[in-house]
Amino acid sequence: MDPITIDITILAPVEKVWEYYNEPKHIVKWNFAHESWHCPSSENDLRVGGKFNNRMEAKDGSFGFDFVGIYDEVAENELIKYHMEDGRNVEIIFEKIDENTTKVKIIFDPEKQNSAEMQRDGWYAILNFFHKYVENN
Repeated sequence: MDPITIDITILAPVEKVWEYYNEPKHIVKWNFAHESWHCPSSENDLRVGGKFNNRMEAKDGSFGFDFVGIYDEVAENELIKYHMEDGRNVEIIFEKIDENTTKVKIIFDPEKQNSAEMQRDGWYAILNFFHKYVENN
């Protein structure tokens, strides 16, 4: 399958968007695709060769998993590239539109179990929670 691209425009400076996207104390507040889920813990070593681990769990305790990646490229306030344990690649571009507007674009390799549409919707839902969290804090 071809990589999937999603993006969103956030009314906040790129420095704030970068910080909220990468700081564990913020990640746990927005990193889930549905209200019935949460992200109880996050670890992030944001450097080439560093690793992140975000715990994703259903609030009712019925299911959970670790979302883990290893950084391949990091350019502060501009770009993050990482790969997941299964070898899929993700690229996140932070584009400064102006002093108070940032576009976040995510390009990711889909997995083979679920439809591309379902994966796009799930990743976009997370990005939308991120968008709301940044603009409301």
